[in-house]
Amino acid sequence: MDELIDIVSKDGKPTGESALKSEIHSKGHYHNTAHIWFYTREGEILLAQRAASKVIFPLLWDVSVAGHIDAGETIEVGALREIKEEIGLKIKASDLEKIGVFECFQTYPNGIKDNEFHHTYIAELLLPVSCLKLQKEEVEALKLVRMFDFFELLENSEINGHFVASNYDYYKKVSDAILERVT
Repeated sequence: MDELIDIVSKDGKPTGESALKSEIHSKGHYHNTAHIWFYTREGEILLAQRAASKVIFPLLWDVSVAGHIDAGETIEVGALREIKEEIGLKIKASDLEKIGVFECFQTYPNGIKDNEFHHTYIAELLLPVSCLKLQKEEVEALKLVRMFDFFELLENSEINGHFVASNYDYYKKVSDAILERVT
């Protein structure tokens, strides 16, 4: 879907301009996304496998829920919308804990110039994974991974084809934040 997205400056400030997602990615405009990482009290992280139809990193495992913030939408409202759309879960804003904004400026071989600010949240998953409803255009599968296994997969991400290897530092910061909540 080619949704309308607000353009921000290189330092993340609103510009007052918007463009279609296709233009955002072809011209490399800076823009906001929401990333929501779900974890369990038992110390597991919910990973989503990117749909096979995704143009960037299809079938790799990644953040529980992620998406672009629509034009005129707040980051928090966009995060809650994406959670409902991608995994069918309705939560309250108070369930989200923002752990930071991470820059992700990358250009891909297919011509996409992705200059995103990942507004990143963590939230406790209170339902079994079997209760979640996947948006097939975005999510191929979901799984819970124990923290030890997550760190092992992460340490070997250059060779195991499990995660987006270039996101190592980001994944480490997120997992450290989750680890603080469950220990």
